[in-house]
Amino acid sequence: MEMRQILYFIAVAKTEHVTEAATQLHIAQSAISRQIGLLEAELGVALFHREGRTIKLTTIGRLFLTHAERAVAEIEHAKQKIQEHLDPEQGAIRLGFVASLSVQTLSLILAKFREEHPNITFQLHQGSLEYLIDLIEKGNLEIAFTAPVPMEHPTVEGEIFYREQLLAVLPAHHELAQQRQIRLDQLRNETWISYRPGLPLYAIVQEACAQAGITPIFTFEGEDIDTIKSLVIAGFGIALLPEQALTELSPELVKVKISDPEIYRSVGVITPRHKAMAPSEALLHQFLRDFYNRLSSFGI
Repeated sequence: MEMRQILYFIAVAKTEHVTEAATQLHIAQSAISRQIGLLEAELGVALFHREGRTIKLTTIGRLFLTHAERAVAEIEHAKQKIQEHLDPEQGAIRLGFVASLSVQTLSLILAKFREEHPNITFQLHQGSLEYLIDLIEKGNLEIAFTAPVPMEHPTVEGEIFYREQLLAVLPAHHELAQQRQIRLDQLRNETWISYRPGLPLYAIVQEACAQAGITPIFTFEGEDIDTIKSLVIAGFGIALLPEQALTELSPELVKVKISDPEIYRSVGVITPRHKAMAPSEALLHQFLRDFYNRLSSFGI
């Protein structure tokens, strides 16, 4: 089985037309047909069947396509990583971050990194903590910003950079809106807007309410922070949200510190536990460590 046979097969599978695939690849149609024939002979199965002027993948052909695309992607990724080992400053970083992190803060950090390493490119992935861990386990990601940071996970290693406080977010006309700080039990009779069950912030809010002797009644559970803010403005309830997500707040909202109990989440990165990072990712990892160590030294 040759690499060109796999590439020809993928091209035909995508276009469902040998002539079109030949045009895209700039080779003769007969060359594609011959190589696919050799591939099918080696595998001992038909990968395509004809339907009029087009050809369609067989059931086994669809199965083979999934693995063929994965194999080509891995080879391309390996070539990229070899180039990074030769010159880390020319690499590409696949970086993940959870949806509840402040995009503004993350953008500022990445902008500073790119000033120092202008030739490194980025591919960004956003999603839940479970989604990012899955990408790392599959080899599609090597570093991700998360909050909270799992410290005892079997496949990823966590590193905490700082703790972020959660604040109460109230409509500007709320009776407690003018207070500098409040106890959580003062919100006992409120309805709540929160992240959905299964997301870490939901668990943090539930635990804090349990400490305060509150059984929260949720009117909305989602995963988009702007939606949560909008629903607080609309009067559907109050929310507890991370401090850095509240840097730019509508005048219709106020943020109030919770004094009892104080509510925090850890913020940091996760990386593969059982393999070394590629050089470009390692550069970013060290940059992040140095950045947050400097902030810590200033008491920020």
